[in-house]
Amino acid sequence: MATFDAIFLGGGPAGYVGAIRAAQLGLNVGVIEREGLGGTCVLWGCIPAKALLEASSIANRVKHAAEFGVMVGEVKTDYGVAMKRSRDVSSKNSKGVEFLFKKNKITWIKGTGTLGSGKTVKVTGADGKTETHTATKAVVISTGSRVKGLPQAGLELNKTTVISSDEALILERAPQAIAIVGAGAVGCEFADVFNAFGSKVTLIEAMPQILPLEDADSGVEVARSFKKRGIEVMAGAKLTSAKVGKTSVKLTIEAGGSKHELDVDIVLVAAGRAANIEQIGLKEAGVALTDRGFIKINERMETSAKGIYAIGDVAGPPMLAHKGEREGMIVAEVIAGHKFHPLNYGNIPNATYCHPEVASIGMTEAQVKEKKIDYKVGKFPFSANGRARTSGETEGFVKIIRDSKYGEILGAHIVGAHATELIHELAVARENEFTVEEIELAIHAHPTLSEAIAEATLDSMGRMIHA
Repeated sequence: MATFDAIFLGGGPAGYVGAIRAAQLGLNVGVIEREGLGGTCVLWGCIPAKALLEASSIANRVKHAAEFGVMVGEVKTDYGVAMKRSRDVSSKNSKGVEFLFKKNKITWIKGTGTLGSGKTVKVTGADGKTETHTATKAVVISTGSRVKGLPQAGLELNKTTVISSDEALILERAPQAIAIVGAGAVGCEFADVFNAFGSKVTLIEAMPQILPLEDADSGVEVARSFKKRGIEVMAGAKLTSAKVGKTSVKLTIEAGGSKHELDVDIVLVAAGRAANIEQIGLKEAGVALTDRGFIKINERMETSAKGIYAIGDVAGPPMLAHKGEREGMIVAEVIAGHKFHPLNYGNIPNATYCHPEVASIGMTEAQVKEKKIDYKVGKFPFSANGRARTSGETEGFVKIIRDSKYGEILGAHIVGAHATELIHELAVARENEFTVEEIELAIHAHPTLSEAIAEATLDSMGRMIHA
């Protein structure tokens, strides 16, 4: 039995960042984690998936190399090689977190934790042995989330023909034909990857557009790009039956007023995640949940139980690594007795790394209309941007939604190359309450993709120059 100032239950982005910040503030910290450090993001999500998307990008770029005067032979792809590289990248990132723990004198307690009385946590190791640890100041729940199947549609995950993104990350080869159910960020990213590696991809989404959480214009633009590359996109689709076999799956889908029969080798279910709240002693500890099954917290990350906090996916949407990291930093400040800056949940960027990339911050145009705000839209296409033309990446646009009266940036949406990097100019602008005029006054270097942001702000003021 050991005593710590703070114990974090889970070593994903929320937990490990919170632990590091708490250690920086002088606290003695323990982190309970049964798998490698880094959580889903590092081991089974963000990092390995983006490594595969980088491979996808290279494959697609090389196919057009001759247009740039670079002659190559026949382009061949090997998903197994790309997969192994992605696992290596993931492992290195996890080891990097281990190094940071040692550097900050954080104790990694390997095992599965359950809340006990007071601020104690019982840990069960892989060998079945148990030990109990005590926190003098706080226990922080950062157990994250897991992928969900679709048993109601006959798609129970079996890890062979019906898989999640976890299994997709360790396939030895790309399937000949794959159906991806769910066209959010994960679904669109894997559609991009498997298409680049030669699979016949069908992307199925129940909502009227793919990327349903994004602005409608963004979903339309990505669907257009995907169709050009041979990805079959079925939005507004209803999965009516699924016959799962040992080597294939037969789906029946209703879309566009007609019925479709689809035979595929694999179905990848990308229809959301569930919080890891089971068997960690929440009820016994008096930790209350929301109606949606997340842990209820206040702006200080406190739960309904004194001395117990919650951060990351388990504390509710958006279920994003960077949101969890910021919550981790806040909870560390709170536990250490420091002042903290409350998290602005309305200013968390979204990023989807398919090609073209999609990024956004703030409200969609539909949400602005719903709130009955008087607004104007500025939009600039990358096809009119000099830097995009030089790189041959002219798909997409920058869209700025501004308040009509004051020029406040209500929302920003980017589709195109490096959109997930470009969005941060607008994140900084919104966090500091800059107007569209103030963004435009900042000189943007030429030729850069960032000029499209300046042009979109100009367009919102009726003054666009280059289109």
